[in-house]
Amino acid sequence: MASSSGPSLNEELQCSICLEVFTDPVTTPCGHNFCRTCLIKSWTNTQTCFCPLCKEKFSRRPELKINTTLREVVQHFKEKLNPGESEVFCDFCDEGKQKAVKTCLTCQSSYCETHLEPHRRVPRLKKHTLINPVENLEDYICQKHERPLELFCRDDQTCVCLSCTEGEHRSHNTVPIEEESQEKRNQLVQTQTDVHQMIQDRMKKIQEIKHSVELRKRNTDIERSSTVELFTDLIRSIKKCQSKQLKMMEEQQKAAEKQAEDLIKELHQEITELKRRNTELEQLSHTDDLHLIQMSTSLNSRPHTKNWTEIRIDSDVNVNSLYRALTELKKTLDETLNEKLSQTGLKFVQKFAVDVTLDPDSANPCLILSDDGKQVNEGDSMSQDVPENPKRFDAMCVLAKQGFSSGRFYYEVQVKGKTKWSLGMIRESINRKGRIRLTPEDGYWTVALRNENQYKACERSPVSLSLRVKPEKVGVFVDYEEGLVSFYDVESRSHIHSFTGQTFTEKLYPYFSPCDNDEGKNSKPLIITPVSPLMD
Repeated sequence: MASSSGPSLNEELQCSICLEVFTDPVTTPCGHNFCRTCLIKSWTNTQTCFCPLCKEKFSRRPELKINTTLREVVQHFKEKLNPGESEVFCDFCDEGKQKAVKTCLTCQSSYCETHLEPHRRVPRLKKHTLINPVENLEDYICQKHERPLELFCRDDQTCVCLSCTEGEHRSHNTVPIEEESQEKRNQLVQTQTDVHQMIQDRMKKIQEIKHSVELRKRNTDIERSSTVELFTDLIRSIKKCQSKQLKMMEEQQKAAEKQAEDLIKELHQEITELKRRNTELEQLSHTDDLHLIQMSTSLNSRPHTKNWTEIRIDSDVNVNSLYRALTELKKTLDETLNEKLSQTGLKFVQKFAVDVTLDPDSANPCLILSDDGKQVNEGDSMSQDVPENPKRFDAMCVLAKQGFSSGRFYYEVQVKGKTKWSLGMIRESINRKGRIRLTPEDGYWTVALRNENQYKACERSPVSLSLRVKPEKVGVFVDYEEGLVSFYDVESRSHIHSFTGQTFTEKLYPYFSPCDNDEGKNSKPLIITPVSPLMD
């Protein structure tokens, strides 16, 4: 039995019967491996042979052959665990045995450099098969024919001798052991390379995840700062409107008090005049009849006073004025909010500007691209002589060379002077042949201009866009993880449209369609322009 293997031994190298490292491992027809001695012992005194592990029964006792590949793995593992214990010594040294340098499979002996000399000199011995020194020499000899195992049967996956190829392995595919060993080593190297690449890929993914978290943290800090700035401005606007309204109410109150003061003063004047008149009348009442008749004219004249019936000071606050003020405040806040959101949003997304260039392999043959890959327009409607390419569109459009499968990115396109165009993002796997439908369901997230002033977002049902000004430069922003594609009018710093709640599962590419030149009316090119950050 094999000695104890230590706590780190892979379970696949352990015999399930003795629970130790395999010794002369053999394989049952059901595919399980055991020490040869352990398996034979388990079948002693039994009429029916079965697998000790899965209990599958065999109609007849299987012919047990040592699994040489597994044995080599076990031997290599043992050598790693116990270096120096697998040394092979010369079989012909009488005293002071020397280490063997070769083992002869024909002679079935191991030789040191001195005793190997005849095998290098004698012609007959030169034909013998020499291998690196091995302890378990019997494993390299066919137990049936007692000849070296020089070949490998790929049909039965076992080592055989020349005599085996004249018998039961006559029609089988056999190759020299060296050839099979080299192929196995090549497979091992490839597997090691694949495993190494998998490790590198996962290390890279760890770095990507860490980078994404760090990038998101920085972006969160930026957004937090922008949000504080936005609402600080809004609070400032509210306070300004509040101050304006309070000042107006104070001025109205002062005006009412001044009006009341003037009216009271006028009333006091009239009261004084009326009292004087009353005194005169009282004096006339005590005169004789003749004088009373003579003063009749004075009796009939009434004092010149104001009709105070309709005159009053309104004690209620002017509700209509307050309502107008609140309405104006709301309008101001809405305009300020929209403006700030657009400007702050555009200023924020410009931080994710990327450099994109047009891909000539995807361009419709009628499109003309500039040498720097930044401009595209339709030529004279004549197809250019371009090579066939599965990436090329039949429709009047072209993609960028750069694709994106994560993160955030932004670019700007000049559309000035055009009467129709389409811009946006597409999914990599869309069908590029035949007609296309610009909808998210078909892998397109775009906005478009038609008939010079008809703007629309290409949703499943097109959405008309009411824009205050005609955009001359359009910004396109994508947040891959958030499923967001947004469009901005760069010059007016206003938001045009957003596709939200999308799910992206593959690479996205910037999409450009200058449309046909419409007999020269739409001849201006679409131009990918450098992003100039907004100034405060």
